[in-house]
Amino acid sequence: MENKYDVIVAGTGASGMFAALSLPRNLNVLMITKDKTENSNSYLAQGGICTLKEPGDYDAFFEDTMRAGRFENSEASVRCMIEHAAEVNRELISYGVEFDKKEDGDFDYTREGAHSVCRILHHKDVTGKEITSKLIAAARKRENIEIQEYTLMMDLVMEGGRCCGMIVREEDGTLRQIDAKAVILATGGMGGLFEHSTNFRHITGDSFAMAAKHGICLKNLNYIQIHPTVLYTNKPGRGFLISESVRGEGAVLLNKNGARFVDELLPRDVVSAAIQEEIQKTHSECVWLSLEGKPEEWIRTRFPNIYQTCLEEGYDLCSEPIPVTPAQHYLMGGIETNTSGETSAKNLYAVGETGCNGVHGANRLASNSLLEGMVFAGRAAEKIEQTIPFISYGTTRADLEDYEDLEAWKNAGRKRIMNEIKRRDEKFYDQWCHHKG
Repeated sequence: MENKYDVIVAGTGASGMFAALSLPRNLNVLMITKDKTENSNSYLAQGGICTLKEPGDYDAFFEDTMRAGRFENSEASVRCMIEHAAEVNRELISYGVEFDKKEDGDFDYTREGAHSVCRILHHKDVTGKEITSKLIAAARKRENIEIQEYTLMMDLVMEGGRCCGMIVREEDGTLRQIDAKAVILATGGMGGLFEHSTNFRHITGDSFAMAAKHGICLKNLNYIQIHPTVLYTNKPGRGFLISESVRGEGAVLLNKNGARFVDELLPRDVVSAAIQEEIQKTHSECVWLSLEGKPEEWIRTRFPNIYQTCLEEGYDLCSEPIPVTPAQHYLMGGIETNTSGETSAKNLYAVGETGCNGVHGANRLASNSLLEGMVFAGRAAEKIEQTIPFISYGTTRADLEDYEDLEAWKNAGRKRIMNEIKRRDEKFYDQWCHHKG
């Protein structure tokens, strides 16, 4: 790892990878991640990625996205996402991504909660893995892209309202300042701060804590999506998500008495609240998700990963309901950006779950996350290509001794984020933020 690059990308999920691959090959790009390259939330995404399969679906796609977001979305951001959807998916296919097809060779579009039509491309029930792994493979072939694992971003280096690098801690504990002309934050959300989450535990909202520290604008940090169906377990660690596509394909939710209590295809926040209410009303630990009536071979083929994971936990999805409960899943808010990923600090970009340009509003429509993450990552790369010839390196030198106490750093970041959520929405904080510390 050098001390100077053209661009640093923090995060190796789908949006970070897509941004790096979209940058010109004559730029030296450093990508860092706190864990293994593959251990990102986008790698875990099961359901799929939305697309505009035909021009006639534009209005319905727009309406579905706006309605799911309670019409708090930025209309410009939603239109931008939809207009670039087909192009992004063509690019993914060019990187080797394979989406499931029907016997006639057409794509096997599926539908999830709050979608009015089938418009979701998928690769079995491991779409995120298929997309992210192909992007990682492409990035590893690029001579201008360097990937450093187990490297922690501890702070941004700021100089006169612009970002000119970051402070990192290497795997062996070495602290280093790395200078850059542009920085892209693609560190995901904040699930690791919650006791119950579908996120990897190392995804702890570090970018948001740094933004708060430096006065970089945050937006809707309390807009946190609770996924309705996570496999119920007493084991510690990341919860296993049962994709919305399972309900989209006909699964029903049952209480402990075997009775349905909600329309399973309502938006996620509505279904999550209904499940929590039913759990409290029936004094239960969970509710049950059933695919009764579906052919066994179809279940194993359509949801092989979900089926196998449930089997390992002692539940046969083909013959019995599985226990599920809501858990923290996704952040609609984040660091405020425009549709090119630009933040309120010059030369600093935020994409994917880390950025917030209002595309999701108050509640994300299922399978829009992979799409928007790459649409706006590509636009951020385009903006950097346009501006980087006119950017010089900074001259600020940070005092690395300020970052030696790792536990104090972690605690300070956690406190900044949780205080911000509570300040914005105390009711949500009390209802859902079963946080650590």
